[in-house]
Amino acid sequence: MIEDGQDEPDKVALRQIARTRRRSFVASLDALAHRLAFKTIPSPLASRIGNAGTIALYMPLEDEAPAMRLAGPLGVMGKSIALPRVLDRLGSMDFVEWRAEDQLFPGLYGTSHPEPAGPPVVPDVIVAPLLGFDRAMNRLGQGGGYYDRAFARFPDALRIGLAWSVQEHEDLPADPWDLPLHAVMTEIEVIEGTEA
Repeated sequence: MIEDGQDEPDKVALRQIARTRRRSFVASLDALAHRLAFKTIPSPLASRIGNAGTIALYMPLEDEAPAMRLAGPLGVMGKSIALPRVLDRLGSMDFVEWRAEDQLFPGLYGTSHPEPAGPPVVPDVIVAPLLGFDRAMNRLGQGGGYYDRAFARFPDALRIGLAWSVQEHEDLPADPWDLPLHAVMTEIEVIEGTEA
């Protein structure tokens, strides 16, 4: 039996393929296209997050979709921004309010977080990085279970994946503990799930 946080061999292989595809795609992007990607909130997404107060973004690692580019437009919409804070190597994290002038501190796995002693907040929307997604709104993450646990801990939060279009897969395996995303935003479209 595979337990939460452990991977079936096909997920391990899928992650390697997904990382290679994403790296190649981002390296081949025109510099202007890269700079303009993820700088606005498309109207379908704006309407879904209209009533949300706190939106959790993330500081991208390597060639992940640049979530922090959304901070400015979200601020204009009156949203508070939170960032994840990795608490331990067991898959635990919470979210802490962040403002552009706030200092970031180094965390586990090369992550950056707001003040380590800052009080946690409850996000209304969680924008999550990913390695892959499919049209059924399954998300392939890094394998540590951090976002799986956050989704379970905040079941009322809208779950939005942020990805480059090349990260789409035809069909991804889903484990019993995997909660589907509500939507995925890429540099070219917003893909909405059927779950409200």
